[in-house]
Amino acid sequence: MASLMLKASPLVHFLRSLCVVVLLATSVVSGRHHSSSPPASRNGQSMYLAPNCRAHTASLADFGGVGDGTTSNTAAFRSAVDELSQYSGDGGAMLYVPAGKWLTGPFNLTSHFTLFLHSDAVILGSQNMSEWPVIAPLPSYGRGRDKIGGRYASLIGGANLTDVVITGNNGTIDGQGAMWWSKFHQNKLKYTRGYLVELMWSEGIFISNVTLLNSPAWNIHPVYSSNIVVQGVTILAPTRSPNTDGINPDSCSHVRIEDCYVVSGDDCVAIKSGWDEYGIKFNMPSQHIVVRRLTCVSPTSAMIALGSEMSGGVSDVRAEDITAVNTESAVRIKTAVGRGNYVKDVFVRGMHLDGMKYVFWMTGNYKSHPDDGFDPNAIPVVDNISYQDVVATGVYKSAARLEGIDGAPFRGICLANVTAQLDKSKKYPWTCTDVEGVSSADVTPPPCEALQQGKHDGACPFPTDTLPIDKVTVQQCAYDVPPAGAGN
Repeated sequence: MASLMLKASPLVHFLRSLCVVVLLATSVVSGRHHSSSPPASRNGQSMYLAPNCRAHTASLADFGGVGDGTTSNTAAFRSAVDELSQYSGDGGAMLYVPAGKWLTGPFNLTSHFTLFLHSDAVILGSQNMSEWPVIAPLPSYGRGRDKIGGRYASLIGGANLTDVVITGNNGTIDGQGAMWWSKFHQNKLKYTRGYLVELMWSEGIFISNVTLLNSPAWNIHPVYSSNIVVQGVTILAPTRSPNTDGINPDSCSHVRIEDCYVVSGDDCVAIKSGWDEYGIKFNMPSQHIVVRRLTCVSPTSAMIALGSEMSGGVSDVRAEDITAVNTESAVRIKTAVGRGNYVKDVFVRGMHLDGMKYVFWMTGNYKSHPDDGFDPNAIPVVDNISYQDVVATGVYKSAARLEGIDGAPFRGICLANVTAQLDKSKKYPWTCTDVEGVSSADVTPPPCEALQQGKHDGACPFPTDTLPIDKVTVQQCAYDVPPAGAGN
């Protein structure tokens, strides 16, 4: 299985070239470089961008770290974070990870803290399963996502934190997930796989300028948290790797995802809020979420998924200037009887798509349940969903597959300025059941009758207000580089 794992540079360069050729990802590439390139140095110090700077800096090598790719650094990471936590009330601290390959099991971060990766630093997830603690399932899920019961800790974690930054000069966090994927496929895991990054019950999360590779499962999972920015991040996994979702805000509010590049075996971005009766009881929605300049490659999943675990509710999602290449569907709504709550007020504009199975896909019959305790009367509401300014080429299945719920149709769907070029002529390019909505005259091919209940000539709605998360800015921060060769 090791041969299935990806290395960052060749694939990144190939896929970026592909996107440039089809004129789809120019804004992503230029946006990332513009937003992530502060001066390299100033007065002998190195620079980086973050919402908050730190008064104290230490190297992992100062805590006995050895970057040879074989020595375990679990104790070094944990000791470093524990030592640096004393500065949380004194200007905060930064842990510098030098060039090298730093093998480690899971470790947690602390408040007012920056984890900074040198451009040639690679944090490697340990292959020794005894280094991965088993922790309790999320209360909004009631069990692990893979298995009933607990779950393995995430490689980089933390809970009840304030002001956490993970950044660098595009260093790498490699989960070495092939072992986990193999055991998952062979049903040899007792517990649910861990993620690369999971921060819980936290406020003020900033993740930028890092590459994430080969996660055992989900890559970035903020949960029960708020004020989150993920920007300029590259995420790569084999397109057949199981459940390697890119960025999954889960019961989170005020989230900004921008200028990210994801190649995944599952959804590139998945917005979640708990699973069936557990999510309904926990009742913590995901809301006020912005996604901009995302580029996605995922042949078996969606560029942006809403659900399927959405039982706390999902609302006020704004996505614009987003690109998918060789991806199953663009923005997909996934729900089912038993999920309850709602997916509403979803606004999408400016989608550039090539090589899609479907352009639009919604389903109210997703079926996956944690157990038999779900409420068959918990019917989700899907309402006020807008798509406009969409260009899709190379669509090889159909323009849309829209399947609402019998007796509870998905309502308020709006389409405007949409062109879907199908590879082959289809007798029924749109499939619609239990949906209602309106469309403008410039939707090609013409949508199903259920989406022509009110023709309109104008655009679909898109909010004009500015969310608080858009007011979060970065500043230039300086740090003294530890001695060359430290830790090697």
